[in-house]
Amino acid sequence: MKTPVLQIILLLTVNFCFSIAVFSQTINSNERKKLKEKEDTLKHLAKSMIVDSLTAERMRTDSLFIRTLVRALQVKNSFYYPFDSVKGISKLYAPDSSFKIFSWILRYDDYYSRQRAAIQFKTADGSLKLIPLKDNSEFTAFPEDSVRTKDSWIGAVYYKIIQTQHNKKNYYTLFGFDENAVMSTKKWIDVLHFSEKGEPLFGGPLFSFEEDSIKKPTQFRYSLEFKKDVRTLVDYDEDLKMIVFDHLISETEEPQNKWTYIPDGDYEGFKWLNGRWIHVDKVFTQKLEDGKFPIPKPIKDNKGNNNEQMLKEQSNKNMLIKN
Repeated sequence: MKTPVLQIILLLTVNFCFSIAVFSQTINSNERKKLKEKEDTLKHLAKSMIVDSLTAERMRTDSLFIRTLVRALQVKNSFYYPFDSVKGISKLYAPDSSFKIFSWILRYDDYYSRQRAAIQFKTADGSLKLIPLKDNSEFTAFPEDSVRTKDSWIGAVYYKIIQTQHNKKNYYTLFGFDENAVMSTKKWIDVLHFSEKGEPLFGGPLFSFEEDSIKKPTQFRYSLEFKKDVRTLVDYDEDLKMIVFDHLISETEEPQNKWTYIPDGDYEGFKWLNGRWIHVDKVFTQKLEDGKFPIPKPIKDNKGNNNEQMLKEQSNKNMLIKN
């Protein structure tokens, strides 16, 4: 019997070989040659956007990267080309392969950054259909309360897409990272869907807290803001069929200051039900024989008080872990 690790390696190998076969059947040698040349240029520009020490140069490189990427995507059948060597740029295919989304970050300084993104659609003839997204995050005080279009997108660098359905309509839940500010980071859960005209729409009254003991208004997207450089889980668990994320508390008992938030060892979640993500206040509710919840390092004691030593140790540990 194969071990889980070997099964994963085998699965990845099969998927990789399958991808190569699909690309080989879809992209001819001339198109592949053109795309490889563009990829080599994009690879160096993407690196410069990250490592260049001058803001003006990073901005110039970002502009060159966008123009070069568009020219690359204008090559017929570019949708199927993976651009694997272009590091620092997120490139995610929708689970049904109907579109691909590129996203990345442009850092101006330690205090200010912007997200870039574009959606490329699969077309029958291999021609380019591309919709750029405009980061509108800094111009809104309430990003959780409205549907957003391509011109009012709440920016994030996406690291995962999952697909759900309701009434025969597809919903694509996006998990994204946002550097946000000098003292705190955000992770976003947003839902991409499309209008009847095929225009991308982000969010909706899709995040419900109706099952919570303390009711909160329905949100159009969900975010976690937490202390800089703290490792925080926000992901979809295939086994549980749920979004799972860390429950956060203020390590200094200042809940108004999000930059003090760290995980406490417990988990919240969302489950997809009747076309909405329903909040689950506590994911792991099973009890052990001694009556304790299966939290490996609880930061609160049985009376609900903070364990100050544990908080200090957790904070010191988190400082050493880059997200």
